[in-house]
Amino acid sequence: MIKYLDKFFTYLEVEKNYSSHTALNYRIDLEEFAKFLGAASVETVGYPDLRRFLAQLKGRNLKPRTLARKLSSLRSFFKFLQREKIIQTNPAKLLVTPKLDKPLPHFMSEEEAVQIIEAPKTGKINSPRDKAIFEILYSTGIRVSELVGLDVEDVDFIGNIIKVMGKGKKERLVPIGDQALDVLKEYLDHRKAEHKFVFANKNGTRLTDRSVRNIINKYILEQAMAQHVTPHMFRHSFATHLLNHGADLRSVQELLGHVNLSTTQIYTHLTTDKLKKVYDQSHPRA
Repeated sequence: MIKYLDKFFTYLEVEKNYSSHTALNYRIDLEEFAKFLGAASVETVGYPDLRRFLAQLKGRNLKPRTLARKLSSLRSFFKFLQREKIIQTNPAKLLVTPKLDKPLPHFMSEEEAVQIIEAPKTGKINSPRDKAIFEILYSTGIRVSELVGLDVEDVDFIGNIIKVMGKGKKERLVPIGDQALDVLKEYLDHRKAEHKFVFANKNGTRLTDRSVRNIINKYILEQAMAQHVTPHMFRHSFATHLLNHGADLRSVQELLGHVNLSTTQIYTHLTTDKLKKVYDQSHPRA
């Protein structure tokens, strides 16, 4: 089996545009399966072998999401083997993924969003950068990985658009508000060194996802906010607030860069307060 793995991972990265993070997880899963097979040939693997492997995984009390990912790794690998005519039939076709409950995403209220965006105070050395980070995250709803990957040339100050590299190495154009652009321009005008990337740390290298998380945590402590805010909560808040103010689901899907509308639909569960107000104001028997 090992001899086919490198070819499979090249296929994932080159043809399927999988992120390095996803490819790494798939490699861990499939190397675990190779260890389970031992000396057995992958060409002889049948559905009963996969069921035994699945039973072993279930015996470890893995989280449903982890188990689902491992099944996805197996399905992708055997589909590839069949595509390459290494095997005639795909035994993983019969595997059933456990049903996953989608947890409701946490989001900030509009007041909380304003509080943290305005937390960086004028005069402090990193305030322009930190304020620009918060403004862009909330104004665009982009992922933190997309934020730290921004280069200066990706920002269209005239057209109010930024170009981001999303999941699966897919580029998309995202609108950005005037206020966020003004703060970003101020930061770029006042930073000491010129870099091709937008956000830098004190060493002059590109900011990381972890750095953004640490920056947010610093201001949460300063502001003594009750809510624990993560970078992704800006994205959740962006989507929820748009829907609360009348945006349609399809538009929010495009803005977030979701492939499937079902991924975006989870935010409709968060807008019940607005629905209750409309009901109270509109229904004659409310």
